[in-house]
Amino acid sequence: MIKARRIQEKEQGDATYGASPFADLTAEEFRKNYLSPVWNVTHDPFLKPASIPIETPPDAFDWRDHDAVTPVKNQGSCGSCWAFSVTGNVEGQWAIQKKKLLSLSEQELVDCDKVDLGCNGGLPLQAYKEIMRIGGLETEKDYPYEGKGDKCVFEKAEVEVNITGAVNISSNEDDMKAWLWKNGPISIGLNANAMQFYMGGVSHPFSFLCSPSSLDHGVLITGYGIKQGWMSDSPFWAIKNSWGESWGEKGYYLLYRGAGVCGVNQMPTSATVV
Repeated sequence: MIKARRIQEKEQGDATYGASPFADLTAEEFRKNYLSPVWNVTHDPFLKPASIPIETPPDAFDWRDHDAVTPVKNQGSCGSCWAFSVTGNVEGQWAIQKKKLLSLSEQELVDCDKVDLGCNGGLPLQAYKEIMRIGGLETEKDYPYEGKGDKCVFEKAEVEVNITGAVNISSNEDDMKAWLWKNGPISIGLNANAMQFYMGGVSHPFSFLCSPSSLDHGVLITGYGIKQGWMSDSPFWAIKNSWGESWGEKGYYLLYRGAGVCGVNQMPTSATVV
């Protein structure tokens, strides 16, 4: 709670930090059970540059309002956040392109992805490649989540979704906003240091508490907006997490938008669906 108070004292937004569901964990326990090892953000030629729309997006928009986001899921004590970030993105792409929202299987990636490390972490850009190698994604119903690594039991006949590749969006948050509005939710990585104690509000920690260069948690931007304040307004990203609805804002993290906070703009990617 001393650590939570220190983060609160340095907070630049209106977020509150305190006795969250993870406040009883040491930093080591939290990292081992809920995060990934720090991501390598080196550009990969597999990721094509995304085309950024030239139209001006609205001030607020969220794909939750347009049937492209499944309910908040719970990864449990397994560092599979990367898989939830990726399935959330693919769910959105499929819903927008095919007009059908499906809950897709993270367990398939945990079990069958041979490049990433299951409950010990992974990278979205590697997972996109592995989805293509494996042959697509099954639904949550057909390949349910267990919260631990297991033998791959992928069934080609039960594949519901295929992807054609992946794109790197932009490190410019205005570009990210425009792309999201036109194309769908964005897979990103964050430094999750402040998230351990987050209770709600727009989070805006200083970079010394939340280094933008140390990404260790995969999440999904579903939308953005502006929170009115009595002294100033706070532009924010609405970020879907995978720690259940009892954490944060009913499972969501509101993060200050426009200053690269916690590395939000370092690894924005998306699968492509045709």
